[in-house]
Amino acid sequence: MSTTRPLLLLASLVVSFLAAASVPTPLYAVYQREWGFSPITTTVVFGVYAVAVLSSLLVLGRVSDHVGRRPVLVAALVGEAASMVVFATAEGVAELLVARVVQGVATGVALATVGAGLLDLDRKRGTVANAVAPGVGTGSGALASGLVVQLLPAPTHLVYLAAIGVFALQAAGVLAMRETAPRRAGALASLVPDVRLPRSVRAAAVTVAPVLLAVWALAGFYGSLGPALVRELTGSTSSVLAGLGLFVLAGVAALSVFVLRNAAPTVLMSGGVAALVVGVALTLLAVDARSAVGFFLATAVAGVGFGSGFQGGIRTVLPLPRPHERAGVLSVLYMVSYLGLGGPAVVAGVLVVHGGGLLATTREYAAAVILAALLAAVGLARRPRPLVPVLPPAVAGSRIRQSCPGG
Repeated sequence: MSTTRPLLLLASLVVSFLAAASVPTPLYAVYQREWGFSPITTTVVFGVYAVAVLSSLLVLGRVSDHVGRRPVLVAALVGEAASMVVFATAEGVAELLVARVVQGVATGVALATVGAGLLDLDRKRGTVANAVAPGVGTGSGALASGLVVQLLPAPTHLVYLAAIGVFALQAAGVLAMRETAPRRAGALASLVPDVRLPRSVRAAAVTVAPVLLAVWALAGFYGSLGPALVRELTGSTSSVLAGLGLFVLAGVAALSVFVLRNAAPTVLMSGGVAALVVGVALTLLAVDARSAVGFFLATAVAGVGFGSGFQGGIRTVLPLPRPHERAGVLSVLYMVSYLGLGGPAVVAGVLVVHGGGLLATTREYAAAVILAALLAAVGLARRPRPLVPVLPPAVAGSRIRQSCPGG
């Protein structure tokens, strides 16, 4: 049976969940005008989402290894649709926070489950899809939301209602697909938080963790402060422009993942770190020059670093765990990523209000990202051996047949 359709369906889930997570980015300015909150509130709402994702990954990240992928995905889709209802009916910051928490829980369990399901179906194509889909979703959500705000009526309602329709269609698709992970005992025990990794994965995970932290810290900057910075540089209140920074970063990242999908993981991580440093440095120069064009060009360079670094990290670790360990390993990788995404963004929001303001905070945040990237480069340079062992053909073939359905 062909795995292409279920692969596309599962990849579309990552796209839709992360697109939905990016939808509020261009809307923050609308909410701020209507409800009169400060930039620190924006980053708190953003940070609450990241904390909810982390908590979900910690508690629910391994459950699909025991109860199967399909029931967990259907539950995640129901939760995500519920969060869209709360967003669409929100009348204040409290409802935004509730919606972000529900969305974060649903997204966390979905990311771990979808990622493992993609590997169940096809280890090679599934690994690439795990790296491509987050960028596509993050970028498309920000741009689509900006277009809705700019061109259509009732933007704080319509975009969420449209998302509910998408999730309903995807739920029907999940119910129709075959299960890729048989039930195993231990579902209740899997709910106890446990971030231990299988021995076969630990060395590689330790090496890629600084890279994931650095690239997702950059995404956190564009997701929380990017719209305000674009408004500062362009003088425009356009919602499309507000979401354009995140779209460029994530869109270029997704494209670079696809173009460089055959490069060695260690080469991708090293090149990604270099591109990240260069892109962020150019961003600082563009901000100091008050150049909007320079800012977007620098963002594109940083996007190459984001995509390459993330893909290199994912492709280094994901071939190593056994099938029943995949969701748990993915959960840990996403926990590291969301620590980089949420923590610095909240600190930046505090500094914007109580520190030196938006431009000073941008310089400080960029410097921190560059430092994190340089530390990641040092870690990569100190690795004495290849991260992924080179197996004899017979052994490699045996392991692949044991890991892939139908092999």
